[in-house]
Amino acid sequence: MKIGIVGSGYVGATAAFAMVMRGVGREIVLVDAKPARALAEADDILHAVPFAHQLEVRPGEYQDLKDCRVVVIAAGTNQKPGETRLQLLGRNAAVFRDVVPNILKYSPDAVLVVATNPVDVMTHVTARIAAERGIASARVIGSGTTLDTARFRALLGRHVGVDPNHVHAYVLGEHGDSEVLTWSLVTVGGLSLEDFCRQQSIPLNAAVKQEIDQKVRKAAYTIISGKGATYYGIGSALARITEVIMRDQRSVLTVCTPLKEAFAVSNVTISMPHLVGGEGILSTFPPTVDNEERELLHKSASLIRDVLSKLEAAAA
Repeated sequence: MKIGIVGSGYVGATAAFAMVMRGVGREIVLVDAKPARALAEADDILHAVPFAHQLEVRPGEYQDLKDCRVVVIAAGTNQKPGETRLQLLGRNAAVFRDVVPNILKYSPDAVLVVATNPVDVMTHVTARIAAERGIASARVIGSGTTLDTARFRALLGRHVGVDPNHVHAYVLGEHGDSEVLTWSLVTVGGLSLEDFCRQQSIPLNAAVKQEIDQKVRKAAYTIISGKGATYYGIGSALARITEVIMRDQRSVLTVCTPLKEAFAVSNVTISMPHLVGGEGILSTFPPTVDNEERELLHKSASLIRDVLSKLEAAAA
């Protein structure tokens, strides 16, 4: 029940803390290019153990990842204010060419969970590197729109006055500016969102949808502008994904993984509803969205495919 986290910055360390709070795993190993940072974060998180769940938290090197069931990759540079996730690609792709082989050298049986942005592209890059070592793409999972979906559900729950855990809604496509809030799929208490709001006399017009859309879509920019980085939400999302894998919970999550085709775009990595369990991605559920959403998802997938094509051309 061992978990590795490569990259002990805000995201990696917060993910480790969230795992301790949720009681995920039995041992967490933090690896970082700056060993002193890994040591400091591991010690700080270990001191929270008496207030939560009994886990061993310690710093380590790549060789200490041996026998990890899950390795979270949070290595790379942070998103800067005003910078899009796609602009991060050039600075983070090179990091992974070193990180991924080192992980697989010592932990070839682990499921890899990618958090580094732009996560769709970095997950695709990770899967390609892993494939060269015989690792199936189903064992490479990006955090994708897991957090965006949580934001959507939280805001919808607040608007309709219902616990977000009982609001079923998905954000699909790119984890970024072209992501798609699939309003046509939203249900509350077994009712469509429109029917629920009509029965409860809750307003649901274009202005309401636009406000929620912008709060979901621009959340990262707003948070980064205010405090420099996002980490609580994504750290919690990574803890949840790791928990699902470690406990083989077979949960439906909007993570991303390489797909042969999505919305008429071939060989692309975007977020879809996936069944996730102990071996990684178990199944994919192509959603039945309306025509407008389908076209937006095609554009989102095409955007990612275009970036991947440019990356592949540069590497040729």
